[in-house]
Amino acid sequence: MSETSSAPTESRRPQRTSPLTFYRQVVAELRKVVWPTRPQLINYFFVVLVFVVVMMGIIAGLDYGFGKLVFWLFS
Repeated sequence: MSETSSAPTESRRPQRTSPLTFYRQVVAELRKVVWPTRPQLINYFFVVLVFVVVMMGIIAGLDYGFGKLVFWLFS
């Protein structure tokens, strides 16, 4: 009894696309994107800005507090 494996190898590489096909696919995907309106973009900008400022305040406060604590412990 001879065992010959006729199963396809699993190490096949997917076929590469040409740069032109890639560009066309990118353009087609970008056309599907729902772009925000100007008021939405301004709103998102301020939401992110406020969030970043709040996070900076929290981190700065923790840094200051831990710094004071370390100086108090080691002085």
